[in-house]
Amino acid sequence: MKNTMGLVLLVILGLAAFVVGNSIYTVDEVEQVIITQFGKPVGEPVTAAGLKFKLPFIQEVNPIDKRVLEWDGAPSDMPTKDKLYISVDLFARWRIVDPLQYFLRLRDERSAQSRLDDILGSETRNAVAKHELIEIIRTTKDRIPLRDAILASTAQGTNMGALVPIEKGRAQVELEIFTEAAEKVGVFGIELLDIRFKRINYNESVRPKIYDRMISERRQIAERFLSEGNGEAARIRGNRVRDLNKIQSEAYREVEEIRGVADAKATEIYAEAYSQSKKASEFYEFTRTMAAYPSIIGKSTTLVLSTDSDLFKFMKGMSAEPDSGR
Repeated sequence: MKNTMGLVLLVILGLAAFVVGNSIYTVDEVEQVIITQFGKPVGEPVTAAGLKFKLPFIQEVNPIDKRVLEWDGAPSDMPTKDKLYISVDLFARWRIVDPLQYFLRLRDERSAQSRLDDILGSETRNAVAKHELIEIIRTTKDRIPLRDAILASTAQGTNMGALVPIEKGRAQVELEIFTEAAEKVGVFGIELLDIRFKRINYNESVRPKIYDRMISERRQIAERFLSEGNGEAARIRGNRVRDLNKIQSEAYREVEEIRGVADAKATEIYAEAYSQSKKASEFYEFTRTMAAYPSIIGKSTTLVLSTDSDLFKFMKGMSAEPDSGR
């Protein structure tokens, strides 16, 4: 009898422990709980952390995260106002501020992520379609681009390297998407905290045209540098030829001046030397005449001279040398 009573008591204690265990649950610091009875929420959401109680077996605990959650959308192609197709990749941060409404409308995080895909993707398409590409890429209105000093002087007076002016910028476009999307996700008990463009890239069909335009601009810059380089080279060559001609002409003038001074000095010395006496003068006349003979008389030269000619005066006393072979 005692063994039967002990077994019954043990069974009762086990059932009591099972019932109590099914009635107690804990709420973590990073979550909030919705209690449902037969699938319908009962009572207010439990947001305070600690040990809680519920009706056993007929009530279930549905934990809901209350931390800041991440939404990372898949890149999608969309057209801008200036008819350029771009690939846009966004991310956002959100959290659940009304767990009851969230549970009634979405139930779980997977459904919430799917609904965010639809809403944020749609609002992004609308915003991108209303703005030109430059408005989505640029952030500051009055930014002055950095330029190399040589390139800045080369591109002066042209639009080469100049920035297209903007009216809003990327931050304002992001704010427009955030404002429109936050209102729509609010009905699901979700608070949208932030949304940002993670990456913006050209569509594959547009990218080659953009690259070709960039290459064309760089070639234009290169041709401008090449043209200026050729002009500078021609100027340097012209200056070199001019300076060379100037140096040669000045050198020739100095040579002629020196030669003239030397000839005058030599003439002066000769005149002074041969004018010292009558015999010296006659000797000078003789040597000058003898020096003139080789340039006047050749092997086949025939001269007709008068008897009072200075050349004949020295030739009339000359006799042919005897032939040594005879």
